[in-house]
Amino acid sequence: MARSSTEHRTVAYASSRGRGVLLASIVGSGMAFLDSTAVNVALPALGRDLGAGMAGLQWAVDAYLLTLGSLVLTGGALGDAWGQRKVFLLGLIAFTAMSVVCGLAPTASVLAIARAAQGIGAAMLVPTSLALLRTAFPAVDRQRAVSAWAGLSGVSTAVGPLLGGWLVDTASWRFVFFLNLPVSLLALWAAMRFVPDIAPERDARTLDLRGAVTVAFGLGGVIYALIEGPAHGWTSLSVSAAVGGVLLLGLFFYLEAHEPHPMLPLSLFHSRTFSGANLTTLAVYFALGGALFLVVIALQQQAGYSALAAGASMLPLTLLMMLLSPPVGRLAERIGARPLMVAGPLLAGAGLALLTRIHRGGDYVTTVLPGVVVLGIGLALTVGPLTAVVLGSVDDKHAGVASGVNNAVARIAGLLAVALLPMLGGITGQTPENFLGGMRRALWISAALCALGALCAQLMLPKSTGKVERPRPKEDRAPVRPPLGRTPAPSGGGRS
Repeated sequence: MARSSTEHRTVAYASSRGRGVLLASIVGSGMAFLDSTAVNVALPALGRDLGAGMAGLQWAVDAYLLTLGSLVLTGGALGDAWGQRKVFLLGLIAFTAMSVVCGLAPTASVLAIARAAQGIGAAMLVPTSLALLRTAFPAVDRQRAVSAWAGLSGVSTAVGPLLGGWLVDTASWRFVFFLNLPVSLLALWAAMRFVPDIAPERDARTLDLRGAVTVAFGLGGVIYALIEGPAHGWTSLSVSAAVGGVLLLGLFFYLEAHEPHPMLPLSLFHSRTFSGANLTTLAVYFALGGALFLVVIALQQQAGYSALAAGASMLPLTLLMMLLSPPVGRLAERIGARPLMVAGPLLAGAGLALLTRIHRGGDYVTTVLPGVVVLGIGLALTVGPLTAVVLGSVDDKHAGVASGVNNAVARIAGLLAVALLPMLGGITGQTPENFLGGMRRALWISAALCALGALCAQLMLPKSTGKVERPRPKEDRAPVRPPLGRTPAPSGGGRS
């Protein structure tokens, strides 16, 4: 089995090639993030054009999140087995091709199928874009690289509603998907020119196909039931899908415990740090995904906002994440990630609570802006340190899998939120009273989950998690030779 010589193939963060690697990673993952948030703004127009009800709108979001969430572990494992650069390029091409099909979809059913196929490309693109930072940069530069990735990828997530709203109002919801064409060309150029082609750490013959199939169909059954059950009644089909999905998910964990080369090494969760970071991810991204899905629809259908105005209402998120992510990364290096991962979710929850003040006839400055600003500060404090903790808690050979696990947790959290929160909020129709009241209940649930995420970080992360110790001058330290085929882990990486 080929092993990478990562220590000798890394690139400096401040070099032109390092900036090129960062560009490819940010643009590649940013495409997937931007697409998901931009589509949220386009949902009302999409629903009118294609005649889709609430269930149809949920599937336009969840068909994508379903394949992304269920296959992102496979995508991370493929990166470890085939090479991060190769899988990144394959995912980029597949994602772009399916974006064109989405933009041409004549019906809601065709769009849902195309979105599911688009999610397959994203499942290869997203985990490898982050794993590239772990394999391409030396340990001393990874915190800065991950912080830059988190901030600028977060910007792409936040700018999605603004850009999507402008495209919907000036052209068509279809251009939300066509936008991926020029963006993908930039990512393709940067990846081909700057990203090093490092040999994989794993043998491709060890890929866990049984695990990939069982988790995909297990999640598919559960999500189908959660969307179709409340929308059309709990028929024998939806009940069977729920039961079958749960059984397949149970089988998945059984297989992973006994598989020689599992796609999800359960040993990763022996690390209290890794487990705590992923529990925080689950709580925060569940809250965020479901809340923003409902808020953007409410602003347009209930508060009278245009698509552009609804997208622009989220602009402070963009600015705050852009401005705060770099200093937050430097602060995490000095004080560790845990204080930030406690304060961030608490602030995000407070922002979601403030958004419950949205009502018909309310002005933006008093009813929307305060919640968006507090939410943006909370996310800026959370995202970068969280990502760095996840990557710092595993060995290099598991970089792709660890990235895949965390991305899977985040996407599955959003997927479950879109399916569950409307039901938990009691949204059974789209009349102003029913929808706004249900949205408020869902936002309070989301705020409570953010507080739970902060508690997980406080209880499960060590105090020093995320600190990076800069190397001393060479004359002050003895040389250390790493074992063959391994790269020294970043100090303070949070192993437990």
